[in-house]
Amino acid sequence: MNKLLEVSAPDMDDRLLVMAERNSAGAMLPSMLTPVVSQQLMRMFRDPRVLEPHERGNLIAQLRMAVERAPHITEVRVLLGMALSVDLQAQEALEELRLAVEQAPDCFIARLKYGELLMRLRICQRAAEETREASLLAVNAAQSELARRQATTIREMLREGIERGGYQGLLSRIFRPRRSSKQQDSAAPVFIGTK
Repeated sequence: MNKLLEVSAPDMDDRLLVMAERNSAGAMLPSMLTPVVSQQLMRMFRDPRVLEPHERGNLIAQLRMAVERAPHITEVRVLLGMALSVDLQAQEALEELRLAVEQAPDCFIARLKYGELLMRLRICQRAAEETREASLLAVNAAQSELARRQATTIREMLREGIERGGYQGLLSRIFRPRRSSKQQDSAAPVFIGTK
């Protein structure tokens, strides 16, 4: 299997500390994931619907263990948030991605994925803010393009009025100004009754 699985927990911690001193967190990411988890992630990225429920559960459990082993690696937390989102656990996914953004405010992928989840949950103003921050953090054309497309989608949603608004729509219909008396007379229903 994988050498990571054969290493005891104290040895794992020592190994992670040595790797953290030598490498950046992004370079440590492949060593944190087993080949099975990596394969499942690749399948999930290609098409989120291909993973069976038990595979999604296994992937989430493995990513949770990876976050516990190395909570300082923001990218693992982002992957966990993405897997939770695919498994339709939106509240937990939102929390993991929020923690990733708090942990590393300069992480492009954390900001972009947090903004994407907010967008999918129809929290568009906050999604637009996070996506803007991600676009400012973009370091290459591909990242800029991802952030631009997401920002375009959010602007379209805002323009079309697709945003969670709580009771605004309901309250505005209940408390809208009354029509003038001439309009009410012509539009009022006529009740005919017998005594």
